Amino acid sequence: MDDIPPYPPIDPTTFDLIVIGTGLPESIIAAAASTASKSVLHLDPNPFYGSHFSSLPLADLPSFLSTHSTSPSSPRPHSSEDSNEFSVLDLSTRPLYSSIDISCFSPDLLDQNSRKFNLDVAGPRVFFCADKSIELILNTGANQYMEFKSIDATFVGDNKGNLLNVPDSRAAIFKDKSMGLKEKNQLMRFFKLVQGHLAGELDVKISDEDLQSPFVDFLNKMGLPPKIKSFILYAIAMADYDQEDTGVCRDLLKTKDGIDQLALYNASIGRFQNASGALLYPIYGQGELSQAFCRRAAVKGCIYVLRMPVTALLVDKDSGCYKGVRLASGQDIFSQKLILDPTFKVTLPSGSSPPPPLQAKLPFFSQKDDRGKIARGICITATSLKPDMSNFLVVYPPRSLFPEQATSIRLLQIASNLAVCPPGMFVLYISALCDGDDQGKKLIHAVMNTLLTVPPINSESNAAVQSETTESGCAVQDETAESSSTGPSDPGEGKPTLLWSALYNQDLTLGQVDFICSTPMPDGKLNNDYLIDVAVKLFKKIYPEDEFFPQTSSENPEDDGDGDVSPET
Repeated sequence: MDDIPPYPPIDPTTFDLIVIGTGLPESIIAAAASTASKSVLHLDPNPFYGSHFSSLPLADLPSFLSTHSTSPSSPRPHSSEDSNEFSVLDLSTRPLYSSIDISCFSPDLLDQNSRKFNLDVAGPRVFFCADKSIELILNTGANQYMEFKSIDATFVGDNKGNLLNVPDSRAAIFKDKSMGLKEKNQLMRFFKLVQGHLAGELDVKISDEDLQSPFVDFLNKMGLPPKIKSFILYAIAMADYDQEDTGVCRDLLKTKDGIDQLALYNASIGRFQNASGALLYPIYGQGELSQAFCRRAAVKGCIYVLRMPVTALLVDKDSGCYKGVRLASGQDIFSQKLILDPTFKVTLPSGSSPPPPLQAKLPFFSQKDDRGKIARGICITATSLKPDMSNFLVVYPPRSLFPEQATSIRLLQIASNLAVCPPGMFVLYISALCDGDDQGKKLIHAVMNTLLTVPPINSESNAAVQSETTESGCAVQDETAESSSTGPSDPGEGKPTLLWSALYNQDLTLGQVDFICSTPMPDGKLNNDYLIDVAVKLFKKIYPEDEFFPQTSSENPEDDGDGDVSPET
C-alpha cells in the first residue's frame, strides 16, 4: 500500500458521508445512506472489497494477516501550512491479528491452484435461513448479487473423532439412530412444548419465571439427559461458554434467549424449498455479502475508490468538530459524517496536544476497545471429514475435547461446489473464543489433532516447505509444525491429511459511537445478527431522521426483473 496509484483528483470534494473500509458493517451503512439519497464516498486502502470480512485467494491471505498484525508505522509529517485552517490528526493502524502460523505440506499442489481458493478471513460463518442477514438481503434487493447453497447437516463432535448428527426436527428425531427410544421421546416432548409456547397455546406456555431463569436450569427442570442438553445448548441455541460452570461462563444464556434461538432455528428449517436444513453459505465465500451491499450502494450513486489509504483526519481548530480526511494522494476531502473501520486509530505526534475541544474525546476514541480474542483456523484437505457429505457444521461443546475447554469450538467444512476451492479439495474453518494466544492455539489444535492427520516435518521436507514464500501462501513456521504434529498422525487411521493450514488469533473490538463512528471487528458468532444491529445503530446515530433502507417502488435495484433469494440447488 506504499505505492499509491496515480489517481486523478476525486470530484466532487465534499460529501454527506465518507466511509473508510469495505467490511460488512461499513458496506451496509454506505448502502443505507446512498438509498437515503446521501452523497457517499467509500474508500478502502486494500485492492479488494471486504476488509476483515473478505474472502481471499490462498496467495493473498498470509500477507493480509501479516499487514494487520504489526505495530503502526510512524505518523507522516505534515508541513506547517497544513495547520492554517484545520488541525491534522494522523490515522495509524492498530494490530488486530496475532500468533499467525502458516503451514504448507503440499506446496507444489497448492501453488498450482492458489488462485482457485476463496478463503474467509472471518470464518466459520453461515446464514440461518430466517436470520437478520437474509431478511436484510431480501428487503434491500442485495439478493440480486448473491447465490447460496444449503449446509447439509450439523454434528456434535467428541474427542474420539465421532460426529453425532444433531436431530433438529421431529422427522430428524424419528430417523436418528444414535438415540434410544427414551431420549427420542424426551426430545420430542421438549420440541412440542417450545412450539406450543411460540404458537401462543395457553396450556403449554412457559412461565415468565422460567423464561428469566438460566436456560440450562430450565433444561434440567425438563429432565433432559446430558447428551440432549448438549445438543440443544451448543448445536441449536449456539451458546458460546460452558453453561453449567458459572465460574467460567461469561454469557449465561437465559431461557427466553434460548427459546428465541430455537425459534430462529425452527423457522429456518424448510423456509426455502431447495434448502435441506437451517443453514446457508454463499457461493464464492462470505466476502460476497460485503460486495453485494457495495454494489447496492454503487447503484444508488456511492463513489468507490480502492487502493486509497487515508492518512489523517481534519478537524476544526476552534470547535474540534470533524471536517474531512486527507488521502494518501495528498487531496483533502470533506464530509459531514465519517465512518471508520476498526483498523484505524487517531494518533498525535509526540510532544503535541490536541485542540481543547478534542482533549476529552480523543482518549476514548484511541483506546483499545477489545473484548478479548477469537482463535481462528483454516485447514485444507483433499478428502472430506465425512465421505458421504460435502458441506456441514460441527460443534464441539465445552469439555468435549479436554477438561479445561471452557468454550464451544465450531468447525465448518466447505467443498468445491461452493466455489471456495478447487475440485477434490475441502476447506475447514475452525473458531473458538479465547483469552490469549496460547489458549487459542490449544483449542484449535485440539480439533485438528482429533480429526486430521498432520504430516510430520523432517529436516529435508521442512527445508522444502520453508523455501516457499509468503506471497505464494505456503510459508511455514517451525513452531506451528511442531505443535500441529504432536497429536495422532498415523496415516493408517483414515483421517484426512492436512495439506495447508493458517492459524491466527483475532482481536474482538467494539464499534464506537462518538464524534467519529467506528465499526467492530467480526464477532465470535456463526451469523451476522450482531454486526447488522451495530450497522443499524450507527446509521441511526448519524442520520436519526432517515429510514434505514426505505422501501422503494422497485424491489430490484437495477430494475432487471425479480431476483431469486432462495439457495441454489
